[in-house]
Amino acid sequence: MRIWSIHPRHLDRMGLLACWRETLLAQAVLAGRTRGYRTHPQLERFRAQADPLAAVGAYLGVVAAEAADRGYRFDAGRILQPTPVAEFGAAIPVARGQLDYEWEHLGRKLHERSPEDAARWEDAGEPSAHPLFSVVPGGIESWERPAAP
Repeated sequence: MRIWSIHPRHLDRMGLLACWRETLLAQAVLAGRTRGYRTHPQLERFRAQADPLAAVGAYLGVVAAEAADRGYRFDAGRILQPTPVAEFGAAIPVARGQLDYEWEHLGRKLHERSPEDAARWEDAGEPSAHPLFSVVPGGIESWERPAAP
């Protein structure tokens, strides 16, 4: 499961679709609607919020808006608790090291599967965070499982 900290505008089509599906799965876990992935470490940052379903709803809303901007039809009716990011409250902190780690991870994926998107990734320079997150100093998040070099 990869629930990206970077803004969904940076994702290619495949990444955006996977992000949508995987975050819907996370929402199902948080709502108690599935047995799988209940202990997945990426859910920690949503569980730490006063209202985890509102947090994941705000996250999904941005992903759905990005999809709509690209002409895709994601069913926003699947968001259990739609919450505009501006109404969510305090942003969820994400460490700069995590954002950078995800950026490099995305770059590797794009070079493998989508040369056009890889070129766009290179032109972007550095990532912006998903609007639900606020970038703070720090390394890779404790729940991340980096691949061995």
